[in-house]
Amino acid sequence: MATVHKNPIKEAQRYLDNAREILSKRAGKDGDYYTDPKYVRLAGHAAWSGVLIALDGALGVRNGKTKGARVDFDKYKDAVYKKDKKMSRPLQGAYNALHLYLGYDGELSYKIVQAGLEQGKNVILWAAKHYKEA
Repeated sequence: MATVHKNPIKEAQRYLDNAREILSKRAGKDGDYYTDPKYVRLAGHAAWSGVLIALDGALGVRNGKTKGARVDFDKYKDAVYKKDKKMSRPLQGAYNALHLYLGYDGELSYKIVQAGLEQGKNVILWAAKHYKEA
């Protein structure tokens, strides 16, 4: 993710779209649950990466970081909190759902997955309002 994107908001949306495609074409669904945690994890990682790309573009959190350097989630939380305190909870929700529950745990509940994607979308939309193209 150290790559600089020409329009990080469009790129973030592309990642979110990829996550949805992975879920619809690969994760399988049986009733209210996905059937393959591997693809739920992939989708969670893709969606969370999109959120981070959007935040990088809107907040410049990675400014000054060397290529490949990781940024602690707390830096994102702090930067969002400084701009808009109300956005802290949706960001934490997106982190929990996309990064932890989907990305690490492979959560199979359809409702939880969809709620996580919705929170990720909301963070990206918020970032779009704060992004200024150079």
